[in-house]
Amino acid sequence: MTSEVGAALRIGPYPVDPPVVLAPMAGITNLAFRKLCREFGSPTSIYVCEMITARAVVERNEKTLHMMSFDTDEHPRSMQLYGVDPATLGEAVRIIVGEGRADHIDLNLGCPVPKVTRLGGGAALPYKRALFARIVRAMVAAAEPAGVPVTVKFRIGIDDDHLTYLDAGRIAESEGAAAVALHARTAAQRYSGKADWTAIARLKETVTTIPVLGNGDIFSADDAVRMMDETGCDGVVVGRGCLGRPWLFAELEAALRGRPQPAPPGLGRVGEVLLRHGTLLTDHYGEDKAMRDLRKHMAWYLMGFPVGAELRRAFATVSRLSELADLIGRLDPNAPFPRDAQGPRGRQGSAGKVALPHGWLDDPDDPAVPIAADVMHSGG
Repeated sequence: MTSEVGAALRIGPYPVDPPVVLAPMAGITNLAFRKLCREFGSPTSIYVCEMITARAVVERNEKTLHMMSFDTDEHPRSMQLYGVDPATLGEAVRIIVGEGRADHIDLNLGCPVPKVTRLGGGAALPYKRALFARIVRAMVAAAEPAGVPVTVKFRIGIDDDHLTYLDAGRIAESEGAAAVALHARTAAQRYSGKADWTAIARLKETVTTIPVLGNGDIFSADDAVRMMDETGCDGVVVGRGCLGRPWLFAELEAALRGRPQPAPPGLGRVGEVLLRHGTLLTDHYGEDKAMRDLRKHMAWYLMGFPVGAELRRAFATVSRLSELADLIGRLDPNAPFPRDAQGPRGRQGSAGKVALPHGWLDDPDDPAVPIAADVMHSGG
């Protein structure tokens, strides 16, 4: 890579340089993981907190308030909200900006999980154009006095017969969103198959006054450069590609600044990063919860390395930070980074019919909200 890619990206008042966003991932992008990614990447990229339920903010749920934690040097503090009711989302934004809890708020309209879509939330919601417009309008109105930009992340549509992304982009733009991000899959695809980057290019052609970010199948720095080259998007949103690979942000920064790629880490360095992750989680959660949380990351960190079944099982059941350090000491520090660990990681699953409220597809302009839809606490 020899030349810098793309023009400068700004989201509201914030320069995003290089133009990289860590995608909010439920159960993943807590304070500890974001700090780890920031230690590798640029402090002026954006690292989004895991999804927060708007109603839980309004109800002052204690667990939710802890999830809304940010590091002292984390800026801008970026938070993603889930909800389906304009009034609840507007009130949640007023609370967040009124208490100075975040500098940037993103709206989750990409989650394909059935227990979310069957209530009309997540990736199902943009089909209801009038409701979608009211939500963005309410959030922008609540955030604007504090100078907090609101962005929207959505998918191509519910399925191939119900594509919504161009309307969603136009509506978000007209209602005052500061940027939009497209995960280039339908809800029916979930995380399977291949992302359709041509949809990102079409959205970029349609939305002309605010930045368009691309998401989907960025598993390497080269993928990010290629997405920007092929689609003309203003930046990239990286999710599953950094699972067990927070150093991907160093690789992205190098590639997007036209610098040589850093050497991939050997197993000794991966062990150091894993211990750092465990230490940061312990600081955030306490040791018991931290080790439970870390277990899901083990297979990602160790993917492709010659570790052995017995040691892998021990990592997957670790319960103490000292035990983690001992296990890391048993790894071969000279094992090189495996070539087959560069590809897809994280959940993939298979495509399937999207669970929707009864009659959801009958009227795309019906602004009705299903009962209790905004109580959900799940993410994607």
